[in-house]
Amino acid sequence: MLLNLLVGIPVMLLCLVMEAYIVVLSLRYYVSYYARTSRAGAGDKTLLWDCLVLGLVMLLMMLGYFVQIALWAGLFMLLGEFDEFATSTYYSGVTFATLGYGDIVLSERWRLLGALEAGNGVLMLGISTGVMTAAVKEVIKHNMERLKHGSNG
Repeated sequence: MLLNLLVGIPVMLLCLVMEAYIVVLSLRYYVSYYARTSRAGAGDKTLLWDCLVLGLVMLLMMLGYFVQIALWAGLFMLLGEFDEFATSTYYSGVTFATLGYGDIVLSERWRLLGALEAGNGVLMLGISTGVMTAAVKEVIKHNMERLKHGSNG
């Protein structure tokens, strides 16, 4: 059990740092977009741009998930749990998303890593949910301010 923790916790920390970087990158882009549109005034394409910016934030979050899933899959390959990266990635994706089908499982020696990855996945999905909630709230606030000032878009 201790070996599982010594191997799994650093991977979880790496995933957390990676997710934090992606969140900061997304929010910086997001904030700079709204700062530019506020100064430039609202145009007819505002709705399209709002959707595009939210979509890009979601895309960055998903990219972060895929990288983390691949990182865990690589660890499982390194430990000799799977012969093919595709199988390792499938297991990792199912575990990260906490689906837990059970059709493919880790050996008894490393099975605690599955629980650690599932915990990692729940944490990352929670962080992303918070980021997207804040982003949507900002879009609503931004559009309410535009409506208040007589601009539509």
